[in-house]
Amino acid sequence: MPYRFLEGLTMADIAFEASGKTLEELFVSAANAVTNTQIEDLKQIKMTEEKEFGLEAVSEERLLHDFLQELIFFKDSELLLFREYELKMVKAAKGYGLIVKARGEKLDPKKHTLLADVKAVSWHMFKLEKTKAGWKATVIIDV
Repeated sequence: MPYRFLEGLTMADIAFEASGKTLEELFVSAANAVTNTQIEDLKQIKMTEEKEFGLEAVSEERLLHDFLQELIFFKDSELLLFREYELKMVKAAKGYGLIVKARGEKLDPKKHTLLADVKAVSWHMFKLEKTKAGWKATVIIDV
């Protein structure tokens, strides 16, 4: 499994660990964990909407944080949930860049079984690290 929810790491929020062989795979795993925090079944999300955006950050860790925050922004501002991603890491003026093409659909409480309303990605215990198997991140989501 590319992500797993962590019990006992936080009292009121939701924590998960995501992994991937590449940084892009890790970002997708973390994105799906954030979405799965909000709805029960990712397969309920159809690919009817597409958003393209780019991000820049001073570190890969900050880029992951900002990427996940952007997904929460789209949920809050446009009611969009995503399930499929095309990601490309690029060099950027700040150091690291990410070009994103995300696909999904509008949140529909009649169709999507709602779980938690995600507010933000916390910096508390936030960690991104390179491992022998690829990449791993620990993330706490404020709900």
